[in-house]
Amino acid sequence: MKRILISTLVFIALSLQAQAQYGQPKYMRAGMSKKKMKEWVIQGTWRHGFQQASPDKTVNLKEFYEQYHLNPTQWTALFQWLAKTNLLTIPKGKYPIEGTSLVASVEDSENQPLEKRRSESHYKHIDFQYVVKGTEGFAVLDHATSTPNCAYDAKKDVIHYDYQKNQTHFFNSTPGRFVIFFPSDWHIAKVQTNKKDQHIRVIVIKVDYM
Repeated sequence: MKRILISTLVFIALSLQAQAQYGQPKYMRAGMSKKKMKEWVIQGTWRHGFQQASPDKTVNLKEFYEQYHLNPTQWTALFQWLAKTNLLTIPKGKYPIEGTSLVASVEDSENQPLEKRRSESHYKHIDFQYVVKGTEGFAVLDHATSTPNCAYDAKKDVIHYDYQKNQTHFFNSTPGRFVIFFPSDWHIAKVQTNKKDQHIRVIVIKVDYM
């Protein structure tokens, strides 16, 4: 009983610490202008030749702006790799991005029913996801009605959640848009859509969260 109590207290402490540290995007503390971030996205200096897609409307542009400027080496290399790579013909697999610790994962996969997909978020990394073929379904969890259902796995940098489906935001992503999930974006990927074909090709790159 004592061991269970100690484990529970440790789990609660870790969860509260994580939410305190990562629950609020850094830009909110920096007081940046939303207009300025939109202008920066439209100007496209971040693209580095990548013209195939733009941020999905779900992407937190202020977080994108801040993280890009805090970590320009990785973001520049990411977009340069996307720009110079034929994303439709490159064999599936993992590709180190030259000059960085980044690895691009090229996945040929398919969407699945929601109950078969697991929710997640990360503390040390940002999920950059770009579906280059097909339509990928996503879900973003509501913080107020979602709770961690496991201890944070520091090795894998992941934590999972229990959530209420009726409070969850569902959306589809297509080749003209990419999505970015920051630590405050508790999400589910590869969720079944209403499309006939659930097969997708998606590029996943984990960027360091600064």
